[in-house]
Amino acid sequence: MKICNICHKISATDQDHLDCVQKRNIELQDEDFKNNIPERLNLSKNTQDLGIEVKAILEHLSKAKDDKDES
Repeated sequence: MKICNICHKISATDQDHLDCVQKRNIELQDEDFKNNIPERLNLSKNTQDLGIEVKAILEHLSKAKDDKDES
């Protein structure tokens, strides 16, 4: 028996719980996706072609990313 490194509960096997590992992988993938949105849309090149709503959403995501990085 071992303590899971992710949820810190007892694991019957000598490894982390599979669901904990999968959940962590999904969270990391989601974070990477959010961080790469501006690059995928070539935001620095074509900002005039985007709608006002899309610009607002992307600015909000960028600010949230910056605020998180400063913490």
